[in-house]
Amino acid sequence: MFKETVNSIVALLHQDNKKGEFARFAIVGVIAAIIHYVIYFVLYHVINVSVAYTIGYILSWFCNLYLTSRFTFHRKATIKKSVGFAGAHVVNYCMHIVLLQFFLWMGMHKALAPFFVMGIATVINFFLVRFVFINGIRK
Repeated sequence: MFKETVNSIVALLHQDNKKGEFARFAIVGVIAAIIHYVIYFVLYHVINVSVAYTIGYILSWFCNLYLTSRFTFHRKATIKKSVGFAGAHVVNYCMHIVLLQFFLWMGMHKALAPFFVMGIATVINFFLVRFVFINGIRK
């Protein structure tokens, strides 16, 4: 049963359709989120929460760009696509900061709030990034 499950997951990751893209996007998102959160968690103890969150976001963005282009959508990370990706992430970052401040204002602990922020923002970001890499910026 375990082997069948693993084979199903591998087959899904190799699919060249929206299901495969979303599965690969999720994996890249988890990697980027881990990088982001670890940096944020280390820094929020010594600097402002929003600054710590921003530094983590920016550093995870570089990894996210490379993995999204190569692994998720099987495309080259051209300058044009990188600019589009950055544009999508400016929108995503603003959504992150607003949600983070909202959850903190609601009294949620600094260590817990990013999980809720990332959960909400991930779905919206998938569609923004997909637009950029699949049918967005054209010559």
